[in-house]
Amino acid sequence: MLHDPTRLLRLLSNPERPVQLVIAGKAHPADQAGQALIQEWTRFIRRPETRPHVIFLSDYDMLLTEQLVQGVDVWLNTPRRPWEASGTSGMKVLVNGGINLSELDGWWAEAYTPEVGWALGDGEEHGDDPAWDAVEAETLYDLLEHEVIPEFYARDKNGVPTAWVARMRESMARLTPRFSADRTVREYTEQHYIPAAAVYRQRAADKGAAGRQVVDWQRALAQKWATLHFGEVKVATDAERHNFEVEVYLNDLDPDAVRVELYADRVNGLAPVRQEMKRSRRPAGAAGGHIYGATVMATRAATDYTARVIPHCDGVAIPLEDARILWQR
Repeated sequence: MLHDPTRLLRLLSNPERPVQLVIAGKAHPADQAGQALIQEWTRFIRRPETRPHVIFLSDYDMLLTEQLVQGVDVWLNTPRRPWEASGTSGMKVLVNGGINLSELDGWWAEAYTPEVGWALGDGEEHGDDPAWDAVEAETLYDLLEHEVIPEFYARDKNGVPTAWVARMRESMARLTPRFSADRTVREYTEQHYIPAAAVYRQRAADKGAAGRQVVDWQRALAQKWATLHFGEVKVATDAERHNFEVEVYLNDLDPDAVRVELYADRVNGLAPVRQEMKRSRRPAGAAGGHIYGATVMATRAATDYTARVIPHCDGVAIPLEDARILWQR
C-alpha cells in the first residue's frame, strides 16, 4: 500500500470519490520489520493532507476485529504469499456484507472468483523480491482506481450502487456457506473426529491386537529405514507413455510396510501426480532388492517424475502418523 505514497494519497483524497482507510494490526516485540512498517504508516498518517483519510487502530484483537468486520466495505489483505496463515478475518467479513480484496493465498486462493471480489498476485510464490512487490503494488493501485472505487460510487437514480450490491450479494451467497465455523466443525467431525474414533475402537479391539501390529510396524521402520536406498532407474518412452522401472533396496524390511510412488510436482498449471509403483520381480544377484514399475502418460517430461518410498500400513494415516519419506536421488 505504501509503495507509492503520492499515488495512494491521490486515490484517498479524490474530492469526487474519497476513500477512508482503516488500518489495524500489531507487531511481535521481536518483529522489527513489522514495527518499522507500523512506524512508516504512522508517519504517513500524521501528514496533514493524509489525516482525514487514514486512521490506525492500535491494540488489534478479536473484539476490535468484531467491530471492523461489521463496518467495512472492502477487507484488504496483502501478505506476501505464502505467509497468510489462513485468512479467517476475511471469512468473517462475508456475513457482514463486506467484499474481499486480497492476495491469492490462504483461503482466498480457494474462494476467489471475479464475481465475489478482487485478487492480487498470480497464485505463485516470489519470496521477498522487491520487483514483484512493486508489480503487486501497482496492480493494487490500478484495482482501487479503476475498479473498486468507481464501482462503489456508481449509483443509480435511487443512489444504489447496483454493481456493488450485486457483487456483495454474490459474495455472501456463494462464500458464507463454504467459509463458516458451522461448515468447519461439521467437516472436522465427519472427516476427522468420527474416523479417528472408529480407528481407535479398531485398534483397541481384541485387547489392542491391531494397535500392537501398528507399534511393531513403527518399530521396524525406525530400525530399518536408514538402510533403504534406491538403485538403478530406467525410463523407456514411446509416443504416448513413460515406462519407469526402479530398483529399491528394502533389505529385510517387509515390502508391505512401505509404498513406492512415482511423483511429479505441480508445474505450469498441471496438477501434481502420485502414481503407485507395483513390485514385479527381484534384480538378478542383488539381495534385499526389488524392482518396481509404473507407466504414466507422456504429457509431461520424464524428468518431472521422481520415485519415492513412504511408509504404508492399513488403517494408518500417512504422513500424519509417520512422516518418513525417501526420495530417489
